[in-house]
Amino acid sequence: MKITFLGHASLQLEIAGKHIIVDPFITGNDLAKDIDIKVLKADYILITHAHQDHILDVEAIAKNTGAKIISNYEIVMHFGAKGIEGHPLNHGGSWQFDFGKLTYVNAVHTSSFPDGSYGGNPGGFVLETAERNIYIAGDTALTMDMKLIPMQCKIDLAILPIGDNFTMGIDSAIIASDFVECDKVLGVHYDTFGYIKIDHQEAKGKFSNKGKELILLEIGDSLKV
Repeated sequence: MKITFLGHASLQLEIAGKHIIVDPFITGNDLAKDIDIKVLKADYILITHAHQDHILDVEAIAKNTGAKIISNYEIVMHFGAKGIEGHPLNHGGSWQFDFGKLTYVNAVHTSSFPDGSYGGNPGGFVLETAERNIYIAGDTALTMDMKLIPMQCKIDLAILPIGDNFTMGIDSAIIASDFVECDKVLGVHYDTFGYIKIDHQEAKGKFSNKGKELILLEIGDSLKV
């Protein structure tokens, strides 16, 4: 499994020959100016919630690639009205896709489209594959519901927001990694704008002091899980 950081909370996953984009917010992010959405490959687009900084490039990427949307019912219906095919999930529900088993799990946040219309309840994803299992938390506060995840599957990588202010910060993300029983964390949702800028060395040091690894990728860089 290969994971490429596209900036903010946006990722591209390569699993079993399939390309999956998560929460594409690229053209609106000055830090991601070197990422060209026209050349991105996507078979699926995972959307955690409806905020603009997670859906801005969904329509353009989907129409360019033919990718299928996977999200909550309200988000899938929203993009379905624009002619984009999707698969709706709701909290606690799972589905076996050709790249692995996906479960939509709880997140504590808000969710509305840029025009203020209802975007359903926010969520995260647990992805179980033949290679590895990952937890994509989405935008969320620290929540006790995270403790349920390792009761159902072993997590090899936790993808957690760490920018604070709108989501968990570093200290809460460390506790979240305890809750999901995973000491390897990929940080997202930081540095994009003033409210969520972090000190990278301090953040890594706090994780290291707890015997954990915090990975902060440069935009466009990848890791293999």
